[in-house]
Amino acid sequence: MKNDKEEIDKLIKQALTEEEAQFYDELDEQNLIQKFGNVHKGKTGWLATIMTVFNIAVAVLLVYCIVQFLNTEQTNELIKWAAAGFLCMIFMSMIKLYVWLQMDKNDILRELKRLELQVASFSSKQNK
Repeated sequence: MKNDKEEIDKLIKQALTEEEAQFYDELDEQNLIQKFGNVHKGKTGWLATIMTVFNIAVAVLLVYCIVQFLNTEQTNELIKWAAAGFLCMIFMSMIKLYVWLQMDKNDILRELKRLELQVASFSSKQNK
């Protein structure tokens, strides 16, 4: 499967001009760190940055809740610290879900740009 993809990419690059081929290379797959970095760029990058900072703060709060949970012996206190820890985990999960959805959205947009480039290249070849 990977060889077929590489062969198709080679055929596409041969059909493109040098400038289009360079743009096509920039749309290639990214690793996880690059994807996470791209979430923090763009129009809503500030929101992702704020959410990441809050996620770190809630992780620290979760550790505090766990320590307090382990240090108490009263049942009511155990329930309170367990509930607080559970809420921290839910909050962290929601933030991570948002980031993963943004990463997926960026992947889809990148693939759409690749398709647009291929269609534009094909139509310009047909018009000649």
